[in-house]
Amino acid sequence: MLRFSLIVPVYNRPTEVEDLCKSLLGQSSKNFELIIVEDGSTITCETIVNEAIAKGLNAKYYFKDNEGRSIARNYGLEHASGEYFVFVDSDCVLPCNYFKTLETELDKTHLDCFGGPDAANDNFSDIQKAINYAMTSILTTGGIRGGKIRMERFVPRTFNMGYSRTVYDKLGGFREMFSEDIDMSTRIRNAGFTIGLIRPAYVWHKRRINLIKFFRQVYVFGMSRITLRLLYPGSLKLVHTLPAFFVLGSLALIFLAIFVSPWFLAPLAVYFTAILFGAILSTKSFKVALLAIPASIIQLSGYGLGFLKAWFIKILLGKGRDINEEILIRKGK
Repeated sequence: MLRFSLIVPVYNRPTEVEDLCKSLLGQSSKNFELIIVEDGSTITCETIVNEAIAKGLNAKYYFKDNEGRSIARNYGLEHASGEYFVFVDSDCVLPCNYFKTLETELDKTHLDCFGGPDAANDNFSDIQKAINYAMTSILTTGGIRGGKIRMERFVPRTFNMGYSRTVYDKLGGFREMFSEDIDMSTRIRNAGFTIGLIRPAYVWHKRRINLIKFFRQVYVFGMSRITLRLLYPGSLKLVHTLPAFFVLGSLALIFLAIFVSPWFLAPLAVYFTAILFGAILSTKSFKVALLAIPASIIQLSGYGLGFLKAWFIKILLGKGRDINEEILIRKGK
């Protein structure tokens, strides 16, 4: 049995899959297989995957109707042969020692489920680096994603996550919902399995290529946090509410600055200055640091607005009481 099956759902991302395959061809450990599940794409990556197979990559390609990324992952799980199932996004690139690192760390400490951090590669665009900073900095709640400082118990995410065949045999695959990875990690933890962060097993994550797409992404993240709270009472922590407080607090300060005194903008100025200097230290680029300010504003405000909207509709108005009926559960068996 292979040690790892890397399962990647894809929708119209041939260029990204090409970069991913190149990084897999250069892995120092070959104890893995790649399973690409094309989820009804109109622009497929089949030719790219076949070219990588011809170069020696152990890979399988499947095409299916478009049903969503969770169902695509579950389809891949059905065709996987590894001891562990590993999940990354199609816009990720793996360092050459990624699977070797996983082998070493799992041999030292058994984990039923694991995850690693994400980072920006040197060849990423300035806006990608800025978005990466916004998503990983402690100044923007990025500490919840597996960084050096964490603000809550570690929860693996599917940009860099894996779990064992034993977990799959008991719990199955992912639910078709937003934040399906947090839901999966919660189910795994609640079932008594061990979960851990393997910090050296990082991935280079390209993320969204512009700020508009980034806003849409984090807006959905904010809405899904309320769904998770309804599914798992008690799972909502203070850190998850911080973006909502940022939105409300910023609006209050702007209102006071307009009608009382401009000095009420001082807290925001101090905060954005901290982001600027933090990004300079992290990225070593003044341009990226400048872009990190709007990226951080979008990260916080997008998440916060989505959170507030879902809280108002699903909790305050009580329209989330039948949340389990809204989620299509597909265990992939």
